[in-house]
Amino acid sequence: MSPRLATIVFLALLTAVSGVGTDEVSAQSPESANRKHSDPHDPFAQLDPWWPTPGATRIASGAPGPAYWQQRADYEIDVTLDDDQQQINGVVKIRYHNQSPHTLPYLWIQLDQNRFRQGSDALETTTAPSLSPRISFGAMKSILASRRFDGGYRIASVTDGADKPLRHTDIGTMMRIDLSTPIAPGEQTEVAIEYSYKIVDAKVIRARGGKEYFEDDKNYIYEIAQWFPRVAAYTDFGAWQHKSFLGRGEFTLELGNYRVRITVPSEMVVASTGTLQNPDQVLTDQWKQRLAKAEQAPTPVFIITPEEAEANESVRTETTKTWEFDATNVRDFAFAASRKFIWDALGVKVGSQTVMAMSYYPNEAEPLWSQYSTEAIAHTLEVYGRYSFEYPYPVAISVNGPVYGMEYPMICFNGPRPEDDGTYSKATKYGLISVVIHEVGHNFFPMIVNSDERQWTWMDEGLNTFLQYLAEQEWEEDYPSRRGDPEKITGYMRGNNQRPIMTGSEEILQFGNNAYGKPATALNILRETILGRESFDFAFREYARRWKFKRPTPSDFFRTMEDASGVDLDWFWRGWFYGTDHVDIAIDDVQLYKIDSGDPDEQAERTRQEKDREEDTITKDRNQGMRRRIDWQPGLKDFYNSPEYDEWKVEEEDRKSFQKFLDGLSSQERAILRRTTNFYIVDFRNVGGLVMPILIRVHYADNTSEMMTFPAQIWRSNSKRVSKLIVTDKEIVRLELDPKRQTADVDEGNNHWPDKMVPSRFKLFKDEKKKNPMQKAADDQNDDPKQDAEDESSDEKAEQEPAKGK
Repeated sequence: MSPRLATIVFLALLTAVSGVGTDEVSAQSPESANRKHSDPHDPFAQLDPWWPTPGATRIASGAPGPAYWQQRADYEIDVTLDDDQQQINGVVKIRYHNQSPHTLPYLWIQLDQNRFRQGSDALETTTAPSLSPRISFGAMKSILASRRFDGGYRIASVTDGADKPLRHTDIGTMMRIDLSTPIAPGEQTEVAIEYSYKIVDAKVIRARGGKEYFEDDKNYIYEIAQWFPRVAAYTDFGAWQHKSFLGRGEFTLELGNYRVRITVPSEMVVASTGTLQNPDQVLTDQWKQRLAKAEQAPTPVFIITPEEAEANESVRTETTKTWEFDATNVRDFAFAASRKFIWDALGVKVGSQTVMAMSYYPNEAEPLWSQYSTEAIAHTLEVYGRYSFEYPYPVAISVNGPVYGMEYPMICFNGPRPEDDGTYSKATKYGLISVVIHEVGHNFFPMIVNSDERQWTWMDEGLNTFLQYLAEQEWEEDYPSRRGDPEKITGYMRGNNQRPIMTGSEEILQFGNNAYGKPATALNILRETILGRESFDFAFREYARRWKFKRPTPSDFFRTMEDASGVDLDWFWRGWFYGTDHVDIAIDDVQLYKIDSGDPDEQAERTRQEKDREEDTITKDRNQGMRRRIDWQPGLKDFYNSPEYDEWKVEEEDRKSFQKFLDGLSSQERAILRRTTNFYIVDFRNVGGLVMPILIRVHYADNTSEMMTFPAQIWRSNSKRVSKLIVTDKEIVRLELDPKRQTADVDEGNNHWPDKMVPSRFKLFKDEKKKNPMQKAADDQNDDPKQDAEDESSDEKAEQEPAKGK
């Protein structure tokens, strides 16, 4: 190689190392950048055009603005639980505060029980189940029961504060109340609704609350939820939220204060949202003493013991008791009642207050519930409090009944139970702990951070599942979390039957993966891989603090996370929340380059060594010993056949030319030229389409390794293919992409260089010849009942006689 050529190669290498190639320069030109970011399909296009324009109610940082407002609704409710008819009868008085800048001529009221009414949208839009090749009796019972259950509200009257009737119109699961006088900004109005409905059997028809019947002792457990007409949300971003309730999009409600009086048979125990106002009328002195002890106890204390609960199951009186509860600043209210309840409690220190963590459950739930339910509540309050804010309510309750998992302010319903003999599987144990964490965790999201569940399920389910994962990992090492780890979402991400996370609740496909698993995984990746724990945790706490007892939207969350972390994450939101691409990054090729100094002697020696290492071709190998013409015609030999000829001899002129090149270099340039550094160019391909950081572990010949992380912006000029230069004095022998499975890469098979063979397994089986119908018939004829009886008698006699000869 001539010195001139060596100089060119050397300068080209310097250009590659500095990353200032011509392609890079052109890619960053203003015209190109503007064109790129106007493309809605570009993974790095900014999301500002998609998000609401910031204003006085919601500012650009993602925080509430100086003109932020939200409505408020206070409730006073008198309700009777009819145990004979399994019916709710009640009167709800609503004081509605119009804190918006708008005059409202009517109110929209949610009537969620109407989804059980015959002919409802929920029933009529339910698609056909699979009836072939078989269906369980439980599924068939549910199908038949939902077609005959006489559900839905019976509205007896709707009146204003002066007891004057108000015109009202039912529209599916919504009711519009036309006000006699529109509510001006800053004003308030009162309405009263008298109503009743039949309680659904939640063990047969899937529901958010309902009843469960116990045949042995003729008792019910009632979990009463979505049980009274409630004002729908009216917001600055969407006006009235009056989408019909089809079962998935749970609810969006206004915060307010509640005074609720619940009348039940005297022997029933009630667990409820809020603080009990009349303990002297409904609790025994012994229960009150135990509650006082539980407040300071290190472990849960029985308020009602299993023995007391069992004795109470058979009690029947003709009298009733009214339990009175107050709840402040909650967006909903639920309760449970039964004769069967065991009750335990534990005081949990949260900031300056003691929160009573309490569980209510029947003997059928033992011994699992007394060991884990209340402890799981306490654990949730502690862990969630660190990642968001201190739990503000006085109680947190878990109730065992017919509903597997459902949340309401201060109370939740959870279903796992042991077998009839008291044993339980590992799945049941951790299922209970996880569902308690999850449902208690919903107090934070969305009961306090009051997002719109009917529109954006992920804002409560996804965020809560993420925090559930963190809490589970703090419960014990190797906790079997179902969601949160990136590798557990890859099967879903790889599939085609999906819609973006940013899809309405009722339109989501694969609800659990979309609304729970994928957003929880995305946040885990954001925390562990993109931002780091410290930066993520600070930003997430800031979001929770800003929107505590307020109404955030997705853009408020996205903007807050960027504002508080100081990182532009539009590419991340776009890929994970607005798209359905998956992560699959592959190593396509690896090339090795070394600096050629241009020294002719080095080059000649290197060429000799390369020639010596080169294995003979098959033809040359087989031609060994062949008689050749030049051997018996020596006159054909000339200078080029003589030992004096050296094909790689260096001419003195080449040495002088190289020396002249060296003389023109500085000492620093000469040192660079002498380097034996390896320059590896690694080609990556984005197979899945979702841009992510490239996490690669580099293994060297000296048995050492190191992790390298290339941020997602490496794909900004070409989101499909990219090459990265790795400069090292060591020899690379192996490369691994994402070795710790951090990014939900769906295909590990293309994550290795050189290719790593991953075995697939197959099973062996033995052919078994089955009998034909004629053979089976012959067997049946040979089955002699008399002979069978004699054989059984002989067997019994042999068992009774002592063994002989042994």
